[in-house]
Amino acid sequence: MSTSTDMPLPLQERYKGPDTAVMILNWNGAEMMRRFLPEVVRTTPTDIADVIVVDNGSTDNSLQVLADEFPTVKVIAFDTNYGFAEGYNRAVALVEHQYVVLLNSDVATSDGWLDGLRAEMHDNDDVAACQPKILSAEQPGMFEYAGACGGYIDRHGYPYCRGRIFGTVEADEGQYDTPADVHWASGAALMVRRKLYIEAGGLDADFFAHMEEIDLCWRLRLMGYRLRVVPSSKVYHLGGGSLPVGNPRKTYLNFRNNLLMLYKNLPHHVRGKALIVRRLLDTIAWAKSVATFHMADAGAILRAHRDFRRMKHNYDNIRDPWYNLLQGAPDILTSYYLKGKKKYSSL
Repeated sequence: MSTSTDMPLPLQERYKGPDTAVMILNWNGAEMMRRFLPEVVRTTPTDIADVIVVDNGSTDNSLQVLADEFPTVKVIAFDTNYGFAEGYNRAVALVEHQYVVLLNSDVATSDGWLDGLRAEMHDNDDVAACQPKILSAEQPGMFEYAGACGGYIDRHGYPYCRGRIFGTVEADEGQYDTPADVHWASGAALMVRRKLYIEAGGLDADFFAHMEEIDLCWRLRLMGYRLRVVPSSKVYHLGGGSLPVGNPRKTYLNFRNNLLMLYKNLPHHVRGKALIVRRLLDTIAWAKSVATFHMADAGAILRAHRDFRRMKHNYDNIRDPWYNLLQGAPDILTSYYLKGKKKYSSL
């Protein structure tokens, strides 16, 4: 399976086979594939799923590595780097599988990792997407920051997880092994119904990176569907492969995209107040950055708000969300910083 940006190669035809496509987006990641792809191939049964690498116009030897070392892996090859969101959107549109798993290139899967996820989707038509338990590839006994054991959002729009609140990441001691409904499922390993992914509009390419999967999950929930975490399924995520914690670019994207997400998905009658509160909270964050001489982060917060004001009008014509999904959500800032509740189980 192979395609370019404009003119599909003769071999590019709609593929009909297993019901699940495990899609791994790659850009100049030949060595990352050599490290993680063997386990994905080994633990993904070919009778139920196709492993597909979506190459985003790589200029390294990624395509040659795939041809030489991973002959069973299917390839969708774009001649342009479309970025994370748009790359996946275009690739999802090219396949016909019932389910799609968006799997980061720095994720190692484990034996039986697809079983629980597929069972959840097969058995529950009202579940739009789900995620496995996500553990650290470097410290397998710890949850991984990006998704841990299922994601939530507090009343001010701050994401947190079962197993991770802000910078506090818990050890996995089986405390979250019960399947649960969640507000969002991590894009590091996200299984979603392809039809609903497309109906919801896919990942928002304007986000570029960070929180685009939370935004998608919010829209799926507004469509009336549930999201689930299935802890019996386990994967191991390296994390930090794109932008490490503390990078001003990451600070900028997190602040800007969080504001855009609130603007898009909150009902109009509560959106204004919510954004005023967030401006006050972000001002405190800016002041803390200045006081601790993290001037690059302080500048990133200011740029995030400036660009939010410019970009928000791109969403002025979207349908008014029917329900405030943050109604009744906890205040994580107060719980974490004032009450000292650092773990999800203590909330």
